[in-house]
Amino acid sequence: MSEHRHHQAEDVDPAEYWERRYQERQRVWSGRANPVLVDVVEPLPSGTALDLGCGEGADAVWLARRGWRVTAADVAATALERASGHAAEAGVADRIDFQRHDLARTLPDGPFDLVSAQFFQSNVELPRERILRAVAEQVAPGGLLLVVTHATVPPWSWHPHEDAVPTPEEELAALGLALDEWHTERLDAPARQVTGPDGRTATVTDNVIALRRRAR
Repeated sequence: MSEHRHHQAEDVDPAEYWERRYQERQRVWSGRANPVLVDVVEPLPSGTALDLGCGEGADAVWLARRGWRVTAADVAATALERASGHAAEAGVADRIDFQRHDLARTLPDGPFDLVSAQFFQSNVELPRERILRAVAEQVAPGGLLLVVTHATVPPWSWHPHEDAVPTPEEELAALGLALDEWHTERLDAPARQVTGPDGRTATVTDNVIALRRRAR
């Protein structure tokens, strides 16, 4: 999750905010699967996956096309309706279970072979670390937790960073996981080129955390 306007967390209900944002525009996201997800997951055998904050469903559809059984969760009914339509158009509706959750209160049931949290960030209240710790518990033994966040953002973004940007190591530490239960497969901050709505380009970096749960 990310957006273009800043709101004070105490002023806005997250469910109402995201529903309003989706209703204001015909499409919020690009419709393409997130590149780190593609890079990390494409070589893996399919299984069960949780797409956390699925938005309009691009990642869920990409996973389903590759044989995954996907549970896709979001707080906004409009986003889920669009995602369901995209899944039907792609012929994979029977492989995706779209579920509406305020993830601060309820979560889909696991276990999952993959838990994917792609840009699971918000400019309204979101207990992000608590949610990620909870979904980490639903990763099956041998399964993968993949968390990708904006480390830097382009000038036209809703939230240019004013504070120090956490490193991937600092982000991982903030999750508070029992690291002896996990093998770190990837912990880095790759750069990529992005193009803004007015055609401007910029280089941004993403923090990537990929952890494999050790078999019990």
